[in-house]
Amino acid sequence: MDRKKLMILLKREEGTKLDFKQKLELYYETGKKELAKDICAIANSKGGRGYILVGVEDKSKEFVGIDSINKFTEEQIQQIISSRCDPPIPISVDWFDIDGKDIASITIYDGQQKPYQIRENGAFYIRRGSTTDIMRKQELVASFEENLSLSIEACGIMRSHISALNIELVKRYFDSKGVTLTEENKNFLLETSSIAFVEKETGNMKCTLGGLLVFSDINSVYIPHNMIRITNKFKNGMNEIKIIQGNVLKMIDEAETFLKNLLPSVYPVEAVMEAVKNAVLYRDYSDFTKVIEIFITNNSISIISPGQLIKSNRKGRENFGYGRRNMWLYEKVVTLDDKKRFLKSSGGFYKMKKAFKHKGKVLFVNSRAEDAFKVIFPGVSRFLDEGQ
Repeated sequence: MDRKKLMILLKREEGTKLDFKQKLELYYETGKKELAKDICAIANSKGGRGYILVGVEDKSKEFVGIDSINKFTEEQIQQIISSRCDPPIPISVDWFDIDGKDIASITIYDGQQKPYQIRENGAFYIRRGSTTDIMRKQELVASFEENLSLSIEACGIMRSHISALNIELVKRYFDSKGVTLTEENKNFLLETSSIAFVEKETGNMKCTLGGLLVFSDINSVYIPHNMIRITNKFKNGMNEIKIIQGNVLKMIDEAETFLKNLLPSVYPVEAVMEAVKNAVLYRDYSDFTKVIEIFITNNSISIISPGQLIKSNRKGRENFGYGRRNMWLYEKVVTLDDKKRFLKSSGGFYKMKKAFKHKGKVLFVNSRAEDAFKVIFPGVSRFLDEGQ
């Protein structure tokens, strides 16, 4: 941290990655607990490095400075974090003289071992705006999946039953791998491929989340959040709702048929379907409270996918890239997709933008506030207004 960076931070408001404090009361146990909780919350929040600026009034941002009684060292902060946070969170401390007053900056680095936990109470904290809160279940699962290579698709759905699987789809999958599914090897193959699992208490076979998503036509009974909800206000201002559920390939097919029947032939539905396919493949399935939304009006078509986009490290002409979420699901869908749509899906963002060249901008919105990724296309009116 240098002085220039400090002055830039002082112009910002408190948020998920920035906190202002007048002082740290590290001679009290409560002060140590509060600091550990705040650092844990900032470290668990998305957005790169975080900062706690000490000696600054949080409302007015006035430099109050840190007196000799409340001064601390980086070693003290490291000791507090290493003894209270699991795993220890990487931090550094820098001191500055601003207008004759001592100001400290605690930098919280974006570590690769999220989510971080407070050892004393076992809680996982996160920042919501400028406040510290306990992480919700879906936030925890998403963090484990993203940072610790947890495959959410392989997690079991306890209320399910193996009879929900479409065995013909399962056979197709294994046939493509050169493996014949028989009654003798069925349970073994389902379990080793994480399509199903054995419940320890009863010995019964149940479905995993991924097994239901790919191989079940009736999965809405167990995972109702696997849904595409289309709100259509395109024709005559009506508010028609279309609900699409089923296995993921069936959902994509049904969405494509609906959009092609609804929209004029001059409208590039193929570009919209790129966004729909990406939403189905890469949405955050750990959030059981949200569904994929499509909003259609004369002025725009929006596809909203639960979960922020995970940026890849690839360099190229696109600013975004789908990197690590739902790779188990991706492999199964690519294998079963007879139309080979997903093998042609590289450069999808570029294709979306290119399809609307001279018709308006395609907007990509990675919303941290809503924990969602949105693609917003120009509306049908752009095509009809030109007499096409």
